[in-house]
Amino acid sequence: MDLNQNRRRFFQTSIAAASVVPSLSSAADAPTSLAHGDHEPGRKGQANHQTQTLAEFASSLKFEDIPAEVVQRAKDTFTDTLAVAMFGSSLPWSQMMTAFAQESGKTGRAQVLGVKGLHLEPNSAALANGSFTHAFELDCLTKPNSGSHPGATVFMPLLALAQTHQSSGRDLLTAFVAGTELMIRVGRATQHSQEEHGFHAPGTTGPFGSAAACSRLLGLNAEQTSNALGLAASMAGGLLEFAKSGTGAMVKRMHMGRAAQAGVMAASLAQKGYTGPNTALEGHFGFMNVFCPSHDLNQLTLNLKSDWLTMSTMHKRYACHITAHTPVESAVSLQEEFKFAPSDIEELTIECNERSMRANNIPAPKDILLAQYSVPFCVALSLFRNPVDPRSFNDSAIKDERIMALSSRIVMKTIAAPDHKSDMTSLVRIKLKNGQELSKRSTAFLGTPERPLDTKALREKFLMLTVDRSAKLEPSKVDKNIQTMNHWFDRIQSIELEKNLNWIKS
Repeated sequence: MDLNQNRRRFFQTSIAAASVVPSLSSAADAPTSLAHGDHEPGRKGQANHQTQTLAEFASSLKFEDIPAEVVQRAKDTFTDTLAVAMFGSSLPWSQMMTAFAQESGKTGRAQVLGVKGLHLEPNSAALANGSFTHAFELDCLTKPNSGSHPGATVFMPLLALAQTHQSSGRDLLTAFVAGTELMIRVGRATQHSQEEHGFHAPGTTGPFGSAAACSRLLGLNAEQTSNALGLAASMAGGLLEFAKSGTGAMVKRMHMGRAAQAGVMAASLAQKGYTGPNTALEGHFGFMNVFCPSHDLNQLTLNLKSDWLTMSTMHKRYACHITAHTPVESAVSLQEEFKFAPSDIEELTIECNERSMRANNIPAPKDILLAQYSVPFCVALSLFRNPVDPRSFNDSAIKDERIMALSSRIVMKTIAAPDHKSDMTSLVRIKLKNGQELSKRSTAFLGTPERPLDTKALREKFLMLTVDRSAKLEPSKVDKNIQTMNHWFDRIQSIELEKNLNWIKS
């Protein structure tokens, strides 16, 4: 019997079975009292072809459609992400990922950042570079929080594909904005509720952004892009157990790499005709209903093409979890203003949102990776060391008895309503041994959309992360590296003029 006869027999058998077995949707649907399209309490909006609408948007977006300020925010994100990934590539857990990617991937044209001469096919390069970007809690995310990391999960897979297919800077920018707009909308629609189930949000939103962006770069049509999103939905994942168990924090870095890799795989398969459900986001067994106890389907397409959510991207200054940024900045600001030493502190209390209390109240972290996830530790470290320099967060910090002692004494509390639900509002209270009481409330830090890093500050971060200034290098070599990285910075800031991205190589 030939292949076509086998196929016909399979489908005939399937159709016959379907005629006598109740449909899956009718047997497993939500309570029958709910009207069609309604959701359980906490679930807003109705299923209305949102996956296809977003696929049409991503596949049809043109560079000329994108406002100038959105293009600039995208270029700033490219600049920030490249530096963060190159710095992250040298860390021990990143070197493990490099070894794995090299062993399992084929040689290609995509640069594995920070590893001289290592070029792989895009699937493996995206896995490695995405993991590098999140290797040390320095990569960008969004405000309001959407559980999205545009640099790690959208730019990195795009760079791998762009180098492989000789794509231009304009094509890269267009695809990045398409993927970022879609991903942030997915993230906002989740209302961050997947983390209540124990999923790490960027590992669940990232595959959608990566798939949409990669589809746009490959020139997929709306139907193919919808298929890619359907495939990406089945690759969403990543658990928060590392934060609860106190062990295994390396896995958090891999969540970004896997999300980046998922988009490359989804778009590449869709290009070949591989299909996924065109209701992957809004369907009864789609991403929103399965992963998110509460969600708002309206957010998926709200003001699409008029509100550019790429502008909500923010860039970090400190190598720690985003929930620590406002309390760290507040603590440093108070120390600079009132000139106290850490040994002068009698009590230190941080009032923060419910999310921070749930995931980031880790007073005695066991390793530096988990320490970066700990709000008390990051605030304690910032009072002894310069938190702007990521090298402050090295292994010696976790062994520093002074930092650990202060961290263990810091008390975290849930801030009063309505701030208990806010993204990053925090209130730091410090009582000194002389009886003086200090406090500072903060809703944003330098790097957030309302207080963005200017070109000078972005260049300083770029050079700090990409240039090794250690004593082991001769001054002439350091000067040459500074010159090279300054040239990179300028080219990225004008990337729409670049014919290809081959010059980005380690």
